[in-house]
Amino acid sequence: MASSAEMLEVEARPRRLNDTCVLSVDTELFLHYSLIPSLVIILVLSFLQRRQYRRERDDTSLLGNHFAIIMPLDFVGTFSNRWSYGIAFGATANKVMFLFSEGYQPMRVPQWAQAFLLLIGGLEVGLAHFPFFACLSSQFRLVSSILGFCYSLIWFVVTILQVSQCPHGQFLGRYEAVMFHWPSLLCLAFLLGRFLHMFVKALRVHLGHEFQAEESPMLEAHQAEHVQELLRKPRPLEKKKSWFQTRIYEWDPCFHFPSRMIGTIVLAFICLYLFIVTEFCVFVYICNELDVFEAKLEGYLASVNQTGALTPVILQVKELISVTKGVWVVTILPASLTCVSYLFHILVCYRKHMKRLWAGDKHFLPLKFQNPSSSGSVVAIARYSGWQIAYILWGYLIIHVVQSLCGMAITYGLVLPCMHNRSLEMLQGLGIGILTVSIVVGLMILQVWIASSFFLQPKLGPADKQKPLALNNRKAFHNFNYFLFFYNVLLGLGACLSRLLISCVLGTWLIARIDRTIMQSGYEAADMGFSAWTGMLYVDHYHTNPVLVSFCHILITGHRERKVQKAIQYWYLNSSAGPRISARSRTRWFLLKTLINNPGLITLRKSRPEHSS
Repeated sequence: MASSAEMLEVEARPRRLNDTCVLSVDTELFLHYSLIPSLVIILVLSFLQRRQYRRERDDTSLLGNHFAIIMPLDFVGTFSNRWSYGIAFGATANKVMFLFSEGYQPMRVPQWAQAFLLLIGGLEVGLAHFPFFACLSSQFRLVSSILGFCYSLIWFVVTILQVSQCPHGQFLGRYEAVMFHWPSLLCLAFLLGRFLHMFVKALRVHLGHEFQAEESPMLEAHQAEHVQELLRKPRPLEKKKSWFQTRIYEWDPCFHFPSRMIGTIVLAFICLYLFIVTEFCVFVYICNELDVFEAKLEGYLASVNQTGALTPVILQVKELISVTKGVWVVTILPASLTCVSYLFHILVCYRKHMKRLWAGDKHFLPLKFQNPSSSGSVVAIARYSGWQIAYILWGYLIIHVVQSLCGMAITYGLVLPCMHNRSLEMLQGLGIGILTVSIVVGLMILQVWIASSFFLQPKLGPADKQKPLALNNRKAFHNFNYFLFFYNVLLGLGACLSRLLISCVLGTWLIARIDRTIMQSGYEAADMGFSAWTGMLYVDHYHTNPVLVSFCHILITGHRERKVQKAIQYWYLNSSAGPRISARSRTRWFLLKTLINNPGLITLRKSRPEHSS
């Protein structure tokens, strides 16, 4: 009984770490009140932003062309300042996990209204973190850097207070809060440095020490390089690629990932880390409860002096608990590495699919997705980032459970028999199983060899790779088919079970990847994750295709140059500083320019009798 008392003491020790912990700032209440400075910052930036297009009735308004709509970032065509946006997304990770766990419960609502409550929670979290993105993307660098720095500092100080006042927890013990909040603190510290750098740079521009950078061009540098690469002649000799470039990833300077993809991957990494830590906390809590349960079982065994009828069952239960704990801890690493590799693989697939779409190749997509609806694609790009993160988190949990089940099967099939001195029985059973499978597979291969050797006509030419599909020895073939009919019925049962097993393994293994569908051909539309992926690809393809953007850039640049030249010509004719020109000459010059620019007006002119043309 002493061991059980020690276990209860160990269980209660981490729980007493936070008995006297009192937060000076309630984090959920702070989230609500943070909307006030957020709205103030949004109003200030909106007032500074000028509307480009106004109605005629707005000319007499007191606001003029102020209070334009501000956007946090361009989710389609932003290729600059990408990592700053990604870190800003990372600063929202704790609140995203708070919503993911459905911990947002400011009021009691019926079960059917939970969706509306979570929608309100998502809007509140988005509005609370809106100033981070708005200040990063604002054109008024001096004001936005000050506002962004102050707002980030508020969040940083509140998070520091939360960690310093309650650093320990009841699951992981010491420094549990630090483990949960250090990614957000790191992201907020980066934002503070970023806004400080923006302020210094904007101040130097304001004082005249630096020139104001021009607006972001329509055609990015990497897009222009991609088009130039297409126009160049193919290189006859290329360097031999390394193993890393061939098998894993090859850097392409002519391709940049948009800010949306960078932010999605950064937020997915941090949320995956928080999810693993949370899962481990739950695991520690369950282990503590199981330790109490095991202590009671040991007390029962001690009371009956291990001679009771339930003694074998209790020993098996204790062994099951021990094996489950060990396997669950061991499989945390492979499940985590699997999901981390998926996140990197998503970027690789995105670049590969985008390049195929740029080249006009849609054959890698199912037929139903080669011509998606426009409205569905617009909704898909709004869904993709959130769904990708959710798929990664749920995928990790499912993969972890499946790997744990496989680990328990291996432990009970191979490890425990050796520990219980039953290695010979285990090897005998393993050998019989391998022999059975080998015989079944050998018979299947034998059928293929017999069909190729006796029931097909010879090759038509020596260069043919295989025999033609033309039957030979038909009578023998029909007897062969008849006698194997009854055997193949039994063989089909095993094939059906293997099909089910392989489908379950592949489905659970690839559940976190939405860049490929796990549905069978013809049912791909039921995979909503894959639909979001393809819709997002098409939106990016239509709006960031380097050839299309280059063409539009040439048209707009040429149009602007023509307008400037025309304005210079008309200004020179109308200016009083130029040479004196008669009113008739000026009028005839305007008439000539008008007829040149509008040839259709020539046929509509009235002709004078004394002029034949």
